[in-house]
Amino acid sequence: MISSVFVDRPRLAIVIAIIMTLAGALAMLRIPVAQFPDIVPPQVQVTTRYPGASASVVEATVAQPLEAQVNGADRMIYMKSNSGNDGSYGLTVSFELGTNPDINTVNVNNRVQAALSRLPQEVQRQGITVQKRSSAILEFLSFSSEGARQSPLFISNYVTINVLDRLSRVPGVGSASLFGALDYSMRIWLDTARLVSLNLSPNDVITAIQQQNVQAPVGRVGGRPTSNDTQFQINLQTKGRLTSPEEFGNIVLRANPDGSLLRVHDVARVELGAATQDSESRLNGNPAVTVGVYLAPGANAVQTSERVQQALNDLQTRFPEGLKSTVFYNSSSFVSDTIEEVIHTLAEAFVLVVLVVFIFLGNFRATLIPTFAVPVSLIGTFAVLLVIGYSANTVSLLALVLAIGIVVDDAIVVVENVERVMEEEPHLTPKQATKKAMGQITAPIIAITLVLLSVFVPIGFIPGISGTLFRQFAVTISVAMLVSAINALTLSPALCGVFLRPHHGPRRGRCGP
Repeated sequence: MISSVFVDRPRLAIVIAIIMTLAGALAMLRIPVAQFPDIVPPQVQVTTRYPGASASVVEATVAQPLEAQVNGADRMIYMKSNSGNDGSYGLTVSFELGTNPDINTVNVNNRVQAALSRLPQEVQRQGITVQKRSSAILEFLSFSSEGARQSPLFISNYVTINVLDRLSRVPGVGSASLFGALDYSMRIWLDTARLVSLNLSPNDVITAIQQQNVQAPVGRVGGRPTSNDTQFQINLQTKGRLTSPEEFGNIVLRANPDGSLLRVHDVARVELGAATQDSESRLNGNPAVTVGVYLAPGANAVQTSERVQQALNDLQTRFPEGLKSTVFYNSSSFVSDTIEEVIHTLAEAFVLVVLVVFIFLGNFRATLIPTFAVPVSLIGTFAVLLVIGYSANTVSLLALVLAIGIVVDDAIVVVENVERVMEEEPHLTPKQATKKAMGQITAPIIAITLVLLSVFVPIGFIPGISGTLFRQFAVTISVAMLVSAINALTLSPALCGVFLRPHHGPRRGRCGP
């Protein structure tokens, strides 16, 4: 009989229980924490722009060719797109649960490249971005200027250059994106009346800018083959791309017959501004920009939020005067509150179970055995959850709350039967009584465990998103019952042989015999 080994060697049972408890305790420090299981399908996002185009034009020239090519990607569920009147286009492709986001991104990108030649030249010049998308929002940040010391244009570009990359590198962050980015751009406001009078068109200005605003390789002087008298080699450099409004204003549009030059500043107003000005953000009336931070799959929301805050604290030491960051939405706060409430419920349930066991067993020593067995079963469950990639969330923790009343049954059955044998045969020592009692209930304990597993295991095979949501519930409670059954065959008999003492006369509990 299995239990006899542990009754004779209680240290072995205690060591096994300690190992399971330590493994579970270490897993509790590493397991991801979330509000709910990860039930959102992996997504890949395709974005591009068609400057100057309306929503209908974007839909006809960009959306239709791309979507026709992307449709039917391996293990794709569905896709949705949005074409804006500002020329923006976004396509979100959702894939089956459990698929690899990186492989999905590669598959979508291959199909996008196949459709690239069918898109307008301006869209090809703008480029198409294909990236995996995390839909789990961690928090929203706002960067604002007190007293409007900095303009939204400056704040947006400062955040893009100095903040986004730092936040994206934080462990646990899937991505950090800036909403309504105001990227620096040279804006040229044409005077149409002046252009008409000079017999020019906007395309003439565009062509001149494209031809003169280039980074051209000029070459070098003195390179081989050359005469032996040449002693130096000089790499030639030109001005390259223009950077200031004055330089753009001096671009030559044409040379007049009288020798004069017509420049851009003669027909247009040049200024440094934003590439698009379709959105504006404010916080408490001050100019601001908003950043969304998304959680990486399987990351711990609470720990990641703390790391993001630490990164912001480091960045704030280098912020310009008047610039500050504000977290106006943090999902980890709700997760922490939810998990804390569930943990309180778990602790209260454990205390009530111990109290009820003590009232009905009427023996402090006997009450210690379920008191030790229940935490081992619950804490050991976390080790298995971490190994199979599950998180500590509302569903799994509620399963542990329910499991308390189930896992304590095995320990009570063992203690009660050992007490009965010791009462009926007082001449037996505690170890002898434990061995005899375990010989009677080993098969029932195994049978009870199998019956309970037959109830909860099928829940894990429910298909679809509902199955994914409840699978962690089924796995958590099933693992807790298996660990409880192991404890009932190892730890509980060993503790009965150590803690229980022979008694004389009928045994009476707090609520009667």
